[in-house]
Amino acid sequence: MAVEQNPQAAEPTAEELHELARIRREKLAELQQAGADPFQQVRFERTHHTNEIHENFDALEGQTVRLAGRMMSKRIMGKASFSDLSDRRGRLQLYIKRDNIGEEEYKGYKKLDIGDLIGVSGEVFRTQKGEISVAVQELTLLSKNLLPLPEKWHGLKDTDMRYRQRYVDLIVNPEVRDTFEKRSAIVREIRRFMDGRGFMEVETPCLNTIPGGAAARPFITHHNALDIDMYMRIATELHLKRLIVGGLEQVYEIGRIFRNEGMDTKHNPEFTTIELYQAYTDYNGMMDITEDMIVHVCNAVLGKTKVTYQGAEIDFAKGWKRQTMADAVKEYAGIDFMNINGEEALRQVKAKGVETEKGKESWGDLLALCFEEFVEEKLTQPTFIIDYPVEVSPLAKRMASDPRLTERFELFVFGRELANAFSELNDPIDQRGRFERQVALRAAGDDEANMMDDDFVTALEYGMPPTGGMGMGIDRLVMFLTDSASIRDVLLFPTMKPLGAD
Repeated sequence: MAVEQNPQAAEPTAEELHELARIRREKLAELQQAGADPFQQVRFERTHHTNEIHENFDALEGQTVRLAGRMMSKRIMGKASFSDLSDRRGRLQLYIKRDNIGEEEYKGYKKLDIGDLIGVSGEVFRTQKGEISVAVQELTLLSKNLLPLPEKWHGLKDTDMRYRQRYVDLIVNPEVRDTFEKRSAIVREIRRFMDGRGFMEVETPCLNTIPGGAAARPFITHHNALDIDMYMRIATELHLKRLIVGGLEQVYEIGRIFRNEGMDTKHNPEFTTIELYQAYTDYNGMMDITEDMIVHVCNAVLGKTKVTYQGAEIDFAKGWKRQTMADAVKEYAGIDFMNINGEEALRQVKAKGVETEKGKESWGDLLALCFEEFVEEKLTQPTFIIDYPVEVSPLAKRMASDPRLTERFELFVFGRELANAFSELNDPIDQRGRFERQVALRAAGDDEANMMDDDFVTALEYGMPPTGGMGMGIDRLVMFLTDSASIRDVLLFPTMKPLGAD
């Protein structure tokens, strides 16, 4: 029996790959000269996927089925051979016998290459070794594979190449396909949850004249017809809150966000979020909805709430910890911000050896800085950190009991922010004042600070009801639920520097 791939074989060299590609092109030319161009095939009616054969073998045994997919192995055994057919749902063994398909067709099969796309018709049966298979009666070459796939036993391991050629990654690494199947299911279940709670899905502009709704550096483009610079959106928040003003009391959007910032295992310049807003509730209501949503997604997609992420067990079961930022800083850094003023806070922060940024040395800025320095990475289990200082929360409502703080939370898992939410600021006078502080920071060189958005202030002047809002990074949620170390592992086409670029 000839086995096309050998687990002990070394990776083929570039020269060997080039030669294999040349041979495959010659095979294609022969087929075309014989009037059997596989690229002229336009349709193949299939009746089943491979998983359906496995799952319904008792009912399908002895029945004729039609399958289509990629041939992933070929084992020649004289007058009979075996191949594995791969489609979106899995793999299935094919039994190809010369007497069943005819001598000429069998000769043609023997010339096929790993990676060719084929369609087959045949009878479902179980081999003597007990493997569910299809005895092929008809075989059609549907498309020719001209570039050799990575060697079966080594696979496509180069991470840079996997991201650049995701199509090859999906062909040869089934676990990658599974990750993106799960991603699709996660987004689907988020929508199902939101729709079931009475929310309305909407769409807002990706191109804006003012970037707003987050502290982030935008991408800038130019609109030729209007002859104006425009910005790719950095958040959907300000448009969605305009809709709350307009009376659409429960809205959400799942969409792409663009931020012209650094790239690492947790950040990509474009990513996907869900933002939702509900009138007549507050950040406590948003905590409940966030927890319920993620628990629903875990149960619907994984069938459980406990997951293992990078070796750590994370339990998303209900009952997540809720802790104020000041209490968390007191616990992990030993600084009691609630009982000191700004001057004393600055002294204690410097005594800890923490570098401060000019213009961001207020009591609130220092509280947020200490949280980032001493607390974030300690929060492994789902934790709501609540009551953020007003200086770092320009769109959140102040707490009536302490105007230094806002009704805001962020959800942390495994030391990473997963969601951000507020009791939304609906006081137009306060909002204008906070925008003005952001404008001053921007003038001082902070290119992530907000611009003044007069139209949004005008919207608030028409009256926005008390509202809770939340934004969550869908990519990060997918990372946690699929145990993916990098955001690039959950983006089909992550941003990559062009090959050969300096």
